[in-house]
Amino acid sequence: MRFLSSGHTSFVPSSIVRNVTLAALLPASLLASASALAQVPPPGVNARSWVLVDATANQVLASGNADERVEPASLTKLMTAYLVFEALQSKKISMDQVIEPSEAVRRVKNDESRMFIEANKPVSVHDLVYGMIVQSGNDAAIALAELVGGSEANFVNMMNAEAQKLGMTHTHFADVNGMPDPNHYTTAGDLATLSARLIRDYPEYYEIFSVKEFKYNNIKQPNRNRLLWIDPTVDGLKTGHTQAAGYCLIASAKRPLAGGGNRRLVSVMMGEQKEHDRVQDSLKMLNYGYSAYDTTRIYQANQAVATPRVYKGTLGAVKVGVQKDQFVTLPKGAADKAKPQVELNSPLIAPLTVGQQVGSAKFVGADGKVLAQVPLVALEAVPQAGIVGRVWDSLMLVVNKKK
Repeated sequence: MRFLSSGHTSFVPSSIVRNVTLAALLPASLLASASALAQVPPPGVNARSWVLVDATANQVLASGNADERVEPASLTKLMTAYLVFEALQSKKISMDQVIEPSEAVRRVKNDESRMFIEANKPVSVHDLVYGMIVQSGNDAAIALAELVGGSEANFVNMMNAEAQKLGMTHTHFADVNGMPDPNHYTTAGDLATLSARLIRDYPEYYEIFSVKEFKYNNIKQPNRNRLLWIDPTVDGLKTGHTQAAGYCLIASAKRPLAGGGNRRLVSVMMGEQKEHDRVQDSLKMLNYGYSAYDTTRIYQANQAVATPRVYKGTLGAVKVGVQKDQFVTLPKGAADKAKPQVELNSPLIAPLTVGQQVGSAKFVGADGKVLAQVPLVALEAVPQAGIVGRVWDSLMLVVNKKK
């Protein structure tokens, strides 16, 4: 297997998936990274660290210095947004809710990103969310943090707890905005994990990241993500910049998937020296991912891939499959030479519940190597049979075992 060892196109061989933060993005059953079969190396970039992820297949396609500690700058607001979206989804707060920001918003300096809210002046949660995401308002982030967490300090604790929950083991937050602080750090790999989860967990709010401009207090500000104007398939996510962090950009694009649906890629560029570079490098990496790799749906949700025999149950067989569509991303042409294989636990004995694992499905390459493996589950419940049925099947199990 090959992984990039720097921001440029050099490779380091490896026989197994690295035990690093990027593993949080990989399904536990994924046995090989798509980069292991790459025929075309990724383009060179000027970023200090970077990652390219296929969010549809949940795979890392390429990376450079992905676990190097970096300052997240305003990319911090992705975690702030994640927790705000969680509060909105759980009805803890609502978009229509109106609050009066505390005096804390006065801390935002004139040279910082802000949406120009005023302390003790009513503002809606809707405007704060748009102000934080589109305008990258530090003042909006503070107001939302106090609303959701009760205080900034408590909200920061929530951010760190959520980071650990998501598998962002190389991340620690010290504030809600990303101001420089020795205890405020992350990695490109952790940010890729956060971005993919934000898109997947809160699709109803993610679309806000594609809004190109927002006006508040008679001040109209554009989204700083220039890719929204350059590539119509790009619909997020966020820019960041401080002198120490350099220019950073997390970009995501959604393009049609062969066979229906869409395929989403996410690129993370950290530590660029020029604003122009973070835009061009992100675009190059997204185009590379779409041109050099294909994503294939190997199993469809709730579609039976086998109907194995069940013993001691009210049904003689059970439909098994996957509960969510399963995808694999491979270099162009590689999927044509691969095939699925089903392995089932034997014997299957009732009772079985919906979603209970009963085996595994593998996607095997032409050379016999397992490219991906996903659990197979029961798609229907099989209650235990009565005493007569159980005794009969017990005898059948003994007979079959002797054969």
